[in-house]
Amino acid sequence: MLIDSHCHLDRIDLSPYENDFSRFMDEAANSQIEHLLCIAIDLEAYPAMLALVDSFSQISVTAGVHPNTRDCHDPDVNELVSLGQNDRVIGIGETGLDYFRSEGDLEWQHRRFRNHIHAAKILKKPLIIHTRDAGEDTLRILAEENAGEVGGIIHCFTENWAFAQKAMDLNFYISFSGIVTFNNAKEIKDTAKKMPADRFLIETDSPYLAPVPFRGKPNYPTYVRHVAEHIADLRGVSINKIADLSTENFYTLFKFN
Repeated sequence: MLIDSHCHLDRIDLSPYENDFSRFMDEAANSQIEHLLCIAIDLEAYPAMLALVDSFSQISVTAGVHPNTRDCHDPDVNELVSLGQNDRVIGIGETGLDYFRSEGDLEWQHRRFRNHIHAAKILKKPLIIHTRDAGEDTLRILAEENAGEVGGIIHCFTENWAFAQKAMDLNFYISFSGIVTFNNAKEIKDTAKKMPADRFLIETDSPYLAPVPFRGKPNYPTYVRHVAEHIADLRGVSINKIADLSTENFYTLFKFN
């Protein structure tokens, strides 16, 4: 069985399923997707996201605001804690830093990031970290705020092995998306080969970043199998081994019974 540890189910294209989310979930089950973690990006769409997944026990959610989201409601620590007390919420984020899409004085990103870390520590729930062109500052703030108390995931990994080692030292798991299947992703592939068996996860980040052979097309959680297959090839093991390891790691991180 497989787990998609990072997807945006309220943003996937349901037109192939006659706009019926239940039909999509049936396909996910038929594709041996055991669990999905639906990640929050903003709070404006949050109530609709919760309503969409409410009747599906195999879906968990997070609470948070993406570092690139502007012109939105920006929750303080208390509000994040209140949102995170929902039993369906197993993590805080997506949060972090992104210097690729944002310019100028980015102190607002740092403040938002620190607020999410503080809330996660109060709730004792893992963090879902987004970092792009901001690796050094991401690691620095995680260390300054003692984020290792709760740990979490460096999602959609795009850094190198040295970064992965530092993140693991801070009690974070590394999650590989469809990017690992891209021909030019040499450092990501190298990291996937070197990762300890008990510290990696797999994801789609759907509807974004579809893996080969669907690159450039809409992405779906069912494509997480292609991520698992590629990592299995890189590590010289079976896809079942990668599925079992990544599933066990997910349940360990989020303390599922």
